[in-house]
Amino acid sequence: MFPGEFTLTLRRHPATPAPVVRTIEVHAARAAGGGIALAYCLRGDMARLRIPAPQPPEPADGLWEHSCFEAFVGVLGEAGYHEFNFSPSGQWAAYAFSGYRQRDDSRVLLVPPQITAKLFAGRLELEAVIAAAVLPPRAATATLQIGLSAVVEAADIIDGSHSYWALHHPAALPDFHHRDGFALELAPAHESS
Repeated sequence: MFPGEFTLTLRRHPATPAPVVRTIEVHAARAAGGGIALAYCLRGDMARLRIPAPQPPEPADGLWEHSCFEAFVGVLGEAGYHEFNFSPSGQWAAYAFSGYRQRDDSRVLLVPPQITAKLFAGRLELEAVIAAAVLPPRAATATLQIGLSAVVEAADIIDGSHSYWALHHPAALPDFHHRDGFALELAPAHESS
């Protein structure tokens, strides 16, 4: 998708340890058809991380309880947003919110993202394409505010086995739903050229 291009660096929340992760980088862009294309690259000691094993590519809840990558997408100036979880297993989740942590069950986001994950010695790469149909209303013509994040589960650490990574951490505890953490803005496709 973006060979060799990881232009954004996620930062570890200072309240969470991450002794076996070196870096997490991400590239994000508008995709053909109005969606969003994402590429994550986690570098670290893969043998000491819990990476979910391959599963059928289907929706699953609770993916954030284990290693996964996430994107929170909202329209600039609007309270609503959508959360997307991408597991290295191939499973995924998508949720709509009308405001801060207020689930909007009237919007069912069933179009699966296209996920490809590859595990190498020293790194995990995951690419995900979110279809335009599951982005917030007006996403195609508005500037998007995006929170990019990751949860990483260590295999051999007793306390604090999860570390939380994001472009920006606006709160004392990890909170990917906090709108001030939606630190990336993507202009509409026709404005980005």
